[in-house]
Amino acid sequence: MDLNTIIIYFACLIVIFIIGKIFYLPLKHIFKLLINSILGGVLIYIVNIVGASFNFHVGLNFGTAIFTGLLGIPGVVVLVLVKVLIG
Repeated sequence: MDLNTIIIYFACLIVIFIIGKIFYLPLKHIFKLLINSILGGVLIYIVNIVGASFNFHVGLNFGTAIFTGLLGIPGVVVLVLVKVLIG
């Protein structure tokens, strides 16, 4: 291999590293939001199962899943408290 080929390989590796670094942080936040939304949806489902004997239901939809995804377990608690206080 000559020197130009080695320089091109190193330049490509640096460019790939920079692009990977740029896209890593947003993907990390998106995956965290997705995992929290799924866990929040499961928690709302559990609240609905337990609350069925008390005639209590919290709606499980895209909005509540994103809300619990952003806030986590406190988001589920807030949804339950709002449901208790409003209706």
